[in-house]
Amino acid sequence: MSGPVLLLDGASMWFRSFFGVPSSITAPDGRPVNALRGFLDAISTLVTQHQPSRLVVCRDDDWRPQWRVDRIPSYKAHRVEEARPDGAPDIEEVPDDLTPQVEMIMDILAAFGIATAGAPGYEADDVLGTLAANEQRDPAIVVSGDRDLLQLVSDEEPGIRVLYIGRGLAKAVLFGPAEVADTYGVPAARAGAAYAELALLRGDPSDGLPGVAGIGEKTAATLLAQHGSLAAIVAAAADPASKMPAAQRKKLLAADEYIQAAEPVVRVALDAPVTLSTPTDVLPLAPADPGRVAALAEKYGVLSSVGRLQKALDKLP
Repeated sequence: MSGPVLLLDGASMWFRSFFGVPSSITAPDGRPVNALRGFLDAISTLVTQHQPSRLVVCRDDDWRPQWRVDRIPSYKAHRVEEARPDGAPDIEEVPDDLTPQVEMIMDILAAFGIATAGAPGYEADDVLGTLAANEQRDPAIVVSGDRDLLQLVSDEEPGIRVLYIGRGLAKAVLFGPAEVADTYGVPAARAGAAYAELALLRGDPSDGLPGVAGIGEKTAATLLAQHGSLAAIVAAAADPASKMPAAQRKKLLAADEYIQAAEPVVRVALDAPVTLSTPTDVLPLAPADPGRVAALAEKYGVLSSVGRLQKALDKLP
């Protein structure tokens, strides 16, 4: 039987590896390789646990798309490294020792023949969403430390699950619609979409989204449970005859412009123009370029991590 397709949030995983693995781990030339080693070890663990037949590492080709900023100017504004000339793309503030390691990761993935994917003008979330939503054959497991991806969960065949690694891979939690509904109190029948609406209402400081003033997560979940959807909540707020408390009505009406602008910002795009780095996303059982893999493993001092990855691939059916 075919295994699931694993869709990995690359940036989420290597950021967590960078901060979770000691910086004292270095290549023979002294360069830090903690993110590289942690990322390769995480892939080995995921392959062993989930036995995928296909795997894609999804990239942030545009970490702060202008079309999102145009709607919500504060979107990720606090993460911009410095003021840029008009028309120049924003640069994300990233630790100096991490950027070179992303290049190392991409080198090794390419040598193995493991697919990466991106889309110009879109974030990794959108790449993950597009691939998951358009999957027709195998169950999809989206791996990320970003709760925004919980909006993708679905029981519709072949099914989408989100492996949330926000507390580390050892404490990862696999979410489907039932788990999202139980955890966040949103309607089970539309748990994924309702989670996106919950996020919109409560806001997300890590993404620069203010949310509706005075509406926290619990209140947002209660509103969704009572009314079923964001559209129904907005309609009730605008209806003087509805039973919505006056205080909630006032807060929601005051935030009408924000709600309208934020909805497409918060929702993951499902139609991004995704392209793969390889002809297929089938997970290779052996490196596409064994000599280069060996040379890179020695150069970066990650022979053991590359060995663990190959051992995990050897055990696939």
